[in-house]
Amino acid sequence: MNRKKVINEIRVFMLMLLVVSSLRSALADWNDVPTGSMKPTIEEGDRVVVNKLAYDLKVPFTTFEVWKWGDPRRGDIVVLFSPKDGMRLVKRVVGVPGDRIEMRDNQLYVNGDAARWKSIGEENDREQGSTLVVEETLEGRTHLVMFTPQIAAVRSFARLIVPPGRYFVMGDNRDNSNDSRFIGLIDRHRIVGKALAVAFSFDRANHYAPRFNRFFKSID
Repeated sequence: MNRKKVINEIRVFMLMLLVVSSLRSALADWNDVPTGSMKPTIEEGDRVVVNKLAYDLKVPFTTFEVWKWGDPRRGDIVVLFSPKDGMRLVKRVVGVPGDRIEMRDNQLYVNGDAARWKSIGEENDREQGSTLVVEETLEGRTHLVMFTPQIAAVRSFARLIVPPGRYFVMGDNRDNSNDSRFIGLIDRHRIVGKALAVAFSFDRANHYAPRFNRFFKSID
């Protein structure tokens, strides 16, 4: 095989790699979840499938919007870039533009209405200890949230109105999440997609053993 042919084949391979990477960046991706901020919905070690066409089409490898056909809704689990350090995070949208948001002793209020709770029971989390898990219903959408009373956390904040083009996000692990209580409101362009399901999951605390019960598990 002559040198020119080798160079041409390398060029073709690199072009194919660039095309595949661009499609993955613009259309769909998966996101590793290294922390427990979204427990019990998403566990550490989950690989979450992200639909990057849920709301818009962006230029590959950027947050520049080419075409938009929708916006995140209250209750959506989204992948976003933190305004503090640029880290990719997975959080739940609890406030959309125009919403009045406040929290009193972990009770979330949206537009003056308290989110409804239904107790699921106490659980013993391997890292946090005793926790309380409840079903939280927020404007007709229900999901699980976790509270850990023994952890020092921000459990109350004054009412704020979410301005146009911004979103208030929180983790389902309410007492252990780096969310809008700390990083602030999220600009719309920083939201890169909607999390749909767990593709596969590995238990980092148990030699990365596969958790088959979480494979292909939908999340909401």
